[in-house]
Amino acid sequence: MAKATARHLLVETEEQCNEIKTQIEGGADFADQAKQHSKCPSGQQGGELGEFGPGMMVPEFDKVVFSAPLNEVQGPVQTQFGYHLLEVTSRTE
Repeated sequence: MAKATARHLLVETEEQCNEIKTQIEGGADFADQAKQHSKCPSGQQGGELGEFGPGMMVPEFDKVVFSAPLNEVQGPVQTQFGYHLLEVTSRTE
């Protein structure tokens, strides 16, 4: 079964999500941004979610995590929790 590792950060607005993405693309560290801005408890670990398989996260996550290129920031991805930036750090089929 497919498995992936990823990190994310969660904020309330799409605008804030886009601002943070711009900062990361400009050289800011993803983990530092997650620690500063993420509403998710994983933010304290730099947004690390650990390893998971399909169906273990919300469908919007699965769609991105199991299709996006590795090590590229994806988002904003909207879920019922807010707006996320995602970065897939590894994936196995």
